[in-house]
Amino acid sequence: MNRLVMVAMTEAGETAESLAAQVGVDPKTAQRWVTHGRIPQTRHRAQVASILGKDVLELWPDALKRREPAWFRPWTDIEREATGLRCYESAVIPGLLQTEAYAQAVLTSGPLAADAAVYVETRLRRQADVFDRPRPPLTVFVIDEAALRRGDPEVIHPQLDHLIAMAKRPSVMVHVLPLTAGLHPGQAGPFVIATNGDGEDVGYLDDQAAGRITNEVAALWAVWDTVRSVSLPRDQSIDFLRARTWLT
Repeated sequence: MNRLVMVAMTEAGETAESLAAQVGVDPKTAQRWVTHGRIPQTRHRAQVASILGKDVLELWPDALKRREPAWFRPWTDIEREATGLRCYESAVIPGLLQTEAYAQAVLTSGPLAADAAVYVETRLRRQADVFDRPRPPLTVFVIDEAALRRGDPEVIHPQLDHLIAMAKRPSVMVHVLPLTAGLHPGQAGPFVIATNGDGEDVGYLDDQAAGRITNEVAALWAVWDTVRSVSLPRDQSIDFLRARTWLT
């Protein structure tokens, strides 16, 4: 229990419900802010601290610490400064588009389960760093239909709703790669291509142990062009996500 937050809420006469209403989040999300180690997303911290009459670091001393694994930090630095991101995922919803509940479910199902809370916070912070900039980068996601079919309905329904909401943002494009597309080169594994302000491209590939950054992106571009070309257009992808016939 984060007693600093609890005391601040009591002194300010606030509850999880009243905070949630003012910040614009679900009360369950606000309730998690009093849990030890749970820190509001970047876009919410200053607002919550202001409501409670405190400084962010008074309530969450670890808010500015780098909590992601050391091997992952170079990529988050690239991601944070990128002017464009193109992401292909075959098995799960891309991390930048995951809800907190979905991220928790994914991370607790694998080898990172023991530190899942830390990784979930890191993932949510990455989302804020990318999407909440004054000028967010163009982000294009191609998601295999197989990833949409995996997960508990209580988790996946809100996740699909979130995908739809994100896909409607001007700088975000979500494309579903349907199973009817058949075999394709993207089945070799997920990847991201980041473009920086100088127009240079950097690739990122993930595996069971750790991810790696590569400057050899020609092969990734070839795969990207293929998976993007066999995916549904933006509007059809949104309709597909909304229908979610496999869950009804």
